[in-house]
Amino acid sequence: MSSAVVPDHPWLLPGSLVPARAARRTPRDWFVDSLLFLIALGWVLLAHDDAVSGRPEFALNAGPSWLAEIDLFVGLLAAGALWLRRRWPVGLAVATAPLTLFSVTSGAVLLVVLFTVLVHRPLVVGLTLVGWHLATALPFIAVRPDPAMPFWAAVAWTVLFIGIVVAWALFVRARRQLVLSLRDRAERAEAEQQLRLDQARNLERGRIAREMHDVLAHRISLLSLHAGALEFRPDAPPEEVARAAGVIRASAHAALQDLREVIGVLRAETGSEATPERPQPTLGDVPALVAESRDAGVRVSVIDEVTEPAGVPAAIGRSAYRIVQEGLTNARKHAPGAVVTVRLAGGPGEGLAVDIRNPWPVGGPAAAIPGTGTGLVGVAERVTLAGGRVDHGRDADGDFRLAAWLPWEIR
Repeated sequence: MSSAVVPDHPWLLPGSLVPARAARRTPRDWFVDSLLFLIALGWVLLAHDDAVSGRPEFALNAGPSWLAEIDLFVGLLAAGALWLRRRWPVGLAVATAPLTLFSVTSGAVLLVVLFTVLVHRPLVVGLTLVGWHLATALPFIAVRPDPAMPFWAAVAWTVLFIGIVVAWALFVRARRQLVLSLRDRAERAEAEQQLRLDQARNLERGRIAREMHDVLAHRISLLSLHAGALEFRPDAPPEEVARAAGVIRASAHAALQDLREVIGVLRAETGSEATPERPQPTLGDVPALVAESRDAGVRVSVIDEVTEPAGVPAAIGRSAYRIVQEGLTNARKHAPGAVVTVRLAGGPGEGLAVDIRNPWPVGGPAAAIPGTGTGLVGVAERVTLAGGRVDHGRDADGDFRLAAWLPWEIR
């Protein structure tokens, strides 16, 4: 039996599995509806032929001859009305309900309509229709007796057929409700995961903004200090004045760069007023981070190929530190005992490359320490805001690799 469920349609009738507004038939729906129509039409012709065959021993509830002709007409109408069962199943059930009292040719149509209402409409409506079918079983057999079967045996067979249809319909209904429930859970889980990722991005932006705030305050304090010295010593030698002016120019340039980054980060509201961490880490703090990880039992190998480590911009150094920190944390969580290789390379004009890799643990990642999966999201957000690029995952050798490139301009 075909489904009339539209998964993406938000307006569902209470207690039903179909949308309030009918959907367009799919090719599968056309096939099923055509097949049911042909089956119903075939039953109409077979039942009428048996009723007028003149062989009572093979007749299907023959009844009076004039009733057989009327039954043929209403059976054909009921078969044609099956094309309306998707749009108006309850209306079709009400319209065909009187046929349960006398019609043999519409028997297949009545069972299909009963099945459709039980599956796609509130259960109370379907059970009411079932009660009507059971209540009309006795009058039907009295009007159209079966000459080849005792009265109570015919009643039993009628109840059995109705019971089979009801059981089948309830099974299909329960299965579809389960599918809808699982789909709803999957959509909710996806939405919650997306919310966690957005929160991780916002938290990382707020963290970067707080770090930049401290650096910017440091730059401005240098400006104030040297400007105050010039104001206090207007008669200073030209060499000292030139040196102080150079410091002021460099600090002002760096402050403007940091200010641009702060403005870019704060486009997303974080709503966080937590006290920023002090002091802010730089690339020079990576050895201490590595030593801390070694003390924690992580085997770390460092390859430092940075040409001018003292000239790394503070913002780039902080980002590199955070990337190394996240890579070591992930290795400690998911690959305990593995050797982690940290490689730093680059220079002014070519950028700073950070590469952390470790062998994939045998038997799959360890699950001893649970993670939220948002650390790499924060790293990606940080690198993107800095104008760089990041990549993570298993490489061709089967190792897990976290690689990032950060721009390092020549000053």
